[in-house]
Amino acid sequence: MGDVEHSFEPTDRRVRVRFGGTEIAGTRRALLMMGGYKPPLYELSNYYFPREDVRQDLLVPSAHRSHCPTRGEATHWTVSAGGREAVNDAWSYESPPPGWEGIRGYVAFSWNAMDAWLEEDEQVFVHPRDPHHRVDALRSSRHIRVLLDGELLAESSRPCVLFETGMPTRYYLPRADVRMEFLSETGTRTQCPYKGIAGYFAATVAGKRHEDIAWTYVMPVPECPKIEQLVCFFNEKVETEVDGVAEARPATKWTTGIPERDLV
Repeated sequence: MGDVEHSFEPTDRRVRVRFGGTEIAGTRRALLMMGGYKPPLYELSNYYFPREDVRQDLLVPSAHRSHCPTRGEATHWTVSAGGREAVNDAWSYESPPPGWEGIRGYVAFSWNAMDAWLEEDEQVFVHPRDPHHRVDALRSSRHIRVLLDGELLAESSRPCVLFETGMPTRYYLPRADVRMEFLSETGTRTQCPYKGIAGYFAATVAGKRHEDIAWTYVMPVPECPKIEQLVCFFNEKVETEVDGVAEARPATKWTTGIPERDLV
């Protein structure tokens, strides 16, 4: 069920969502909508709940309607709990077009408008983890050099190479192999459902400051322990050499900055 960029499938995980100090929905029969931050919808993955597993007493009918080019018109509700409101942040497709009939009777919530999402008893950040999305962190002896404006920032023959579905290869380097005197911590924090919360570094070279050019996971999620405390530079913003060969800079959503939706 779905289209070229998005699909729905059932999940066996117990899924719950909280708002205003209240569990507003909880089910073992969720549908996982999987998608990417791509045109025309620019929509991340989300969970859809059977209506009978949603606290209907916490949904206030709204006159707001929205239209999806593939799923049709959505009816919206305002979520009201604990003295707070999430205006128009619950919705359902009452009359979906052919091919989408399976989502009739399900309710979805705006992910970032809610207080917390849980799979079983573990909190999930940013969006649900896609069961078809892999993150493999592999120790390697590749020789990595990172340069910026001709200055060597890091050199290592013991990287942890991270391969993630749909992402550029990333090289996580021990801090002992990074010239930390060029780096300073910034206040930027981002979340990844597969790796955890990342802190960022700026690099100052020849008097010029390059913001958020590298990052580290001080306490990654338990499923990704190998990258703990390592430093990774944006391939998009530095010159990266692997075994003596310069790599082309990838064009990604981070080329012009960190997308606001990824910020904590």
